[in-house]
Amino acid sequence: MTNYPPPAEELRLVDRELGMLDARRAVLLQRRAWLLNVLRAAAPAPPPAGTGPPSGSRAPGPDTGARGVQNLLLVLGGLLLAVAAVAFTLLSWGRMGITGRSLVLGAVTTAALAVPLVVLRRGLRSTAEAIAGTGLVLTVLDAYAVHRVALPELGTTAYTAVAAAALATGWAGYGLRVRALRLPLPAAVLAAQPVLFLWAVAAGAEVPVLATALLVTSAGDTVLALRAPGRAVRITAAVTAGVVGSAAVLASLWQVGSAGSLADSLIGAALLAATAALAVAAARAVTSRGLALALSLAGGLLAVAALGVAPARFLPDAWVLPGYLSVALVLGAAALLPDPSRWPAGPVRRGVLLAAGVVQAAGLLWAGPVVALGVVGPLRQWGAVWSGSPEHLPSSAGRAGLPEPLAATVVLGVLAAVAYGLAVLRERGGVPDPRLRLAVVVLGWAGAVSLPSALRLPYAAALTAYGVLVAVLVAQGCRRGGIAPAGATPGKEGGPTALPHPALPLALLTSLSTTSLALATQTATLMVLGALCAVSAGAGRALRGGRVPLAAPVAAVVCLGYATGLLGAVGAALDLGRPGTALLVLTVPTVTVLLAAWLGDDPLTRAVEGGGVPAALVAVLLAVPDAAVLSLVLGVCGGLAAVTALRADRRAAGYVAAALFVLSAWARLLGWEVTAPEAYALPVTALALAVGALRRRGAPLTSSWAAYGPGLAVTLLPSLMAAWSDTGWVRPLLLGAGALGVTLVGARHRLQAPLVLGGTVLALVALRELAPYVAQVAGALPRWLPPALAGLLLLGVGATYEHRLRDVRRFRTVLGRLH
Repeated sequence: MTNYPPPAEELRLVDRELGMLDARRAVLLQRRAWLLNVLRAAAPAPPPAGTGPPSGSRAPGPDTGARGVQNLLLVLGGLLLAVAAVAFTLLSWGRMGITGRSLVLGAVTTAALAVPLVVLRRGLRSTAEAIAGTGLVLTVLDAYAVHRVALPELGTTAYTAVAAAALATGWAGYGLRVRALRLPLPAAVLAAQPVLFLWAVAAGAEVPVLATALLVTSAGDTVLALRAPGRAVRITAAVTAGVVGSAAVLASLWQVGSAGSLADSLIGAALLAATAALAVAAARAVTSRGLALALSLAGGLLAVAALGVAPARFLPDAWVLPGYLSVALVLGAAALLPDPSRWPAGPVRRGVLLAAGVVQAAGLLWAGPVVALGVVGPLRQWGAVWSGSPEHLPSSAGRAGLPEPLAATVVLGVLAAVAYGLAVLRERGGVPDPRLRLAVVVLGWAGAVSLPSALRLPYAAALTAYGVLVAVLVAQGCRRGGIAPAGATPGKEGGPTALPHPALPLALLTSLSTTSLALATQTATLMVLGALCAVSAGAGRALRGGRVPLAAPVAAVVCLGYATGLLGAVGAALDLGRPGTALLVLTVPTVTVLLAAWLGDDPLTRAVEGGGVPAALVAVLLAVPDAAVLSLVLGVCGGLAAVTALRADRRAAGYVAAALFVLSAWARLLGWEVTAPEAYALPVTALALAVGALRRRGAPLTSSWAAYGPGLAVTLLPSLMAAWSDTGWVRPLLLGAGALGVTLVGARHRLQAPLVLGGTVLALVALRELAPYVAQVAGALPRWLPPALAGLLLLGVGATYEHRLRDVRRFRTVLGRLH
């Protein structure tokens, strides 16, 4: 008989049992979470039961994943085995003939293609992929051996075509047989690419037939990219379709360019039209909007090229591109007809419009020598500073292939044609006004900047024209302030805008050209730099607090840049030399530090500070030849950084100040011809490593490069440079031992910075010390043996990695099912 306790007693017992179960469940959940953290950190072994990591802390983890190490080892192993096989087949002629090597290769190939079937049963997919890739490389070597042994009389081109077809078929069959492997089917797609082209070359076909073979191959690749199963096959086919299709386009263009008659030109045009149709068909079939737009753009360009072949046949050589420009304008205008039913909707219509825009840009490039010489032509003056002013600017009409009297007319005509295209686009396409305004301003600037060189103005008049253009552009940009971005609500004039007026960046570009042109004489240089410094300062004052937040800071940076150039020119005019000029240029960063402290939280503060940094770098570069002056300049820069660090929001500048003071000390030591940098670098390294360790302990996610990289580099890099110039053996030995220790520590804790820095220094030291001995040992061994042994070792290690990772994932899955 069963005796039940009273209800009150039974309720008390049930509550106690439930409490015990809840407590046990909480303990198990806590243990499970701790075990998952241990597995994620890839710890060698969990700590004893009942213990765990301290609460609120986390040990610094590795920054190199185990799967990445596994894949790298497998890829390197397969690559080294393939290199060894190639060396065995092509270079080892002494002991075994080609027939013997063919038999050995055949046996090894069979084994290499059969081993993945066994490895896949064990679940080592990555190892199977690596071995299968080696097997595919061996089949290529087998094809070479067959040609040498059985078919030496067959031509190389014809046999290559047959071998490529056979390899593609065999690899495709192997990939379909072993579907778990992802490499054979994409490799088969790659092997099939040259088949038709090589057959046509072997048959002695002409350019149209070769282009047709490439076009047919690209069409087949397009079908595979759209219909084939498997993501890897589709991606490979898409890439090969683009590459082979580009080759077909080049062959078609060659046919058009080398055609001796209108019929030959029309054949090339037909090939271009067929390629355009293929691109448009692919654009209509793909689902990605970006890819469809790219394909439709290519199709539109090819359509313009095909339609312009016949008109270009009857035009002079200098007017061929303007002829294509006319065709593009007509085609773009037709694509913007009010009745959209005359054009296919979607990417085709956009592609035609984009193609018309690209051809218009090409028309601007065709007339570009005239415009470009107005912008970059003055830059040639940098090679003859203060050599005297030329009488006239050089003409750019001849570079554009135009008669000189028509140069300006043609440039203005092309710009007007492009402006007309933009007007049609605005009227029928509904493009927002800010874009049109930007294009109109750019076209007007291009016409204005091209006139001095096109008209061959005298030097003084050209320099005046450039200066007036800069002043007009700055005044226009300051008056307008900015343009509203597309989609902005009209009527809101007081809010900030994201787009500066286009006249401002054009004024900056023109000011650079004006400065370069002024380098012809000392007086012009000083006057132009002073004027540009004043103009940029005035522009910054006018744009401060305006609608464009970044306009005033950029103007401040430009002003400081021109001030730096002005002080450098003053130093050169006074014959102060590079060290004296460096001290003069230090005026700019000094003023910027004081000005930034005076501005406080003003938006211009960061711009002023940023503008002083390039001036300080210029001063350092100027002082490099003189170690004493370099130490002084670095010390002054460190003092300026220390003054900046006194502000509460610039405490980080203290690190820069410390680094500059250290560099200043090193420069002084260099001037004293100190030959043992380790005595001064090791204390800094010890301190930096201690700080890095504390920082990484407090912030475990800190990168090893940020924590340990600077400290290690302070000693390793100067010591490495000293070791390369040292004729003794003590320093290289000590440096190599230290680098080995750093490398082992990095490998033990899986930290990138010690591993990379220590390994690099160790390799360079070993290369310097052991290169002669390594060359002697390598000469005594077959050339294919070392990479073969290394490849087998890496494959074994990679397979072990994969096996262990699979066991860890399986154990994690089992733990995840526990509650």
